[in-house]
Amino acid sequence: MAATVDATPELAAFREEARAWLIAHCPAEMRQPMRSEDEICWGGRRFKFSSPAQKQWLEVMAARGWTVPTWARDYGGAGLSSLQAKILAQEMRALNCRPPLQSFGIWMLGPALLKFGTEAQKLEHLPKIARGEIRWCQGYSEPNAGSDLASLATRAEDKGDHFIVNGQKIWTSYADQADWIFCLVRTDTATKHNGISFVLFDMASPGVSTQPILLISGKSPFCETFFDNVRVDKRNLVGTLNKGWDVAKYLLAHEREMIGSIGDRAAARPIGQQAAEAIGLDAAGRLADPLLRAQIAEFEADEAAFRLAMERAGDLARAKQAHPAMSSMLKYYGAELNKRRWELMMAIHGADALEWESERSRHGDRARTWLRTKANSIEGGTSEVQLNIVAKRILELPGA
Repeated sequence: MAATVDATPELAAFREEARAWLIAHCPAEMRQPMRSEDEICWGGRRFKFSSPAQKQWLEVMAARGWTVPTWARDYGGAGLSSLQAKILAQEMRALNCRPPLQSFGIWMLGPALLKFGTEAQKLEHLPKIARGEIRWCQGYSEPNAGSDLASLATRAEDKGDHFIVNGQKIWTSYADQADWIFCLVRTDTATKHNGISFVLFDMASPGVSTQPILLISGKSPFCETFFDNVRVDKRNLVGTLNKGWDVAKYLLAHEREMIGSIGDRAAARPIGQQAAEAIGLDAAGRLADPLLRAQIAEFEADEAAFRLAMERAGDLARAKQAHPAMSSMLKYYGAELNKRRWELMMAIHGADALEWESERSRHGDRARTWLRTKANSIEGGTSEVQLNIVAKRILELPGA
């Protein structure tokens, strides 16, 4: 892989430079596996860093433009080529560097703004996303508009230089912690898909309120979000009026790739290593439970294959050769793979894994995460919807 990537002396030199810089600047604490979701850096106006090292890591990476390495320097990036960004990701993985910033702004809104936003919108929002200064949430689903998202009813009334927004969103991840929202609103009731617009506004705007939705895990990132006569300046309309569905579809493809990426273990420790610590090894140095050993081997082979598939999909996308429906395939498999991972985690740790409240279990983090993964096959479009898309658009099955 490296030999193919480093096809030129310039790329080989970049790899050496990136590795040396990461070794010099990534704090040791940020090269340890994350123990829970509480150690994820989301950024935003109200974000509280879990440690000085986490804050330092975000600041040095943002200053270098490596939180969004392929974005232009004017937008907070480093202007790296796709191959340089791929090398950077490889070196971060090799050194076990944690992602300095995770963000719906990076994964979803950023790509949409780069394609559909005005230059003023890009300059206003992208650098703040890159530096982790603003945390975004997504206003898509509604109580009567889930898989049939285009039936949404949240209304934006034209008032000349601004809109007045009224309505409700549901399953708005981290709405209670977000600073701004990118939101689909209806600006024309005459047609279904061609009457939707894509707008941005501050969650601190008068008339915006949120209510958490409790999940079976006892924790939840989800909220109901309510809009009561919220004023939205027209400069925050992204793309063309009534053509927000084009922006929405483009963003959904990036969202599904983002959700699919949970199938990649990233900075977490391998399951086999965790199983060896919990169960122990036999005289031959193998995991003492033969059935679980076989299940873990199968899972880790599938995990490695998925990681390569994700990398290949990225290469195809950069070469503009990716199938438009590939994001559905990745979303489906990544979500199902993550569910398998946590079923195995529960099997490895047995009754201990069900502990719910103690400090020893970090307040039941393992059990709560296992329960949370059940939503992976629903959010971002259900697994059934993704399979239908794959059948129709990739496999071209008759009758699909």
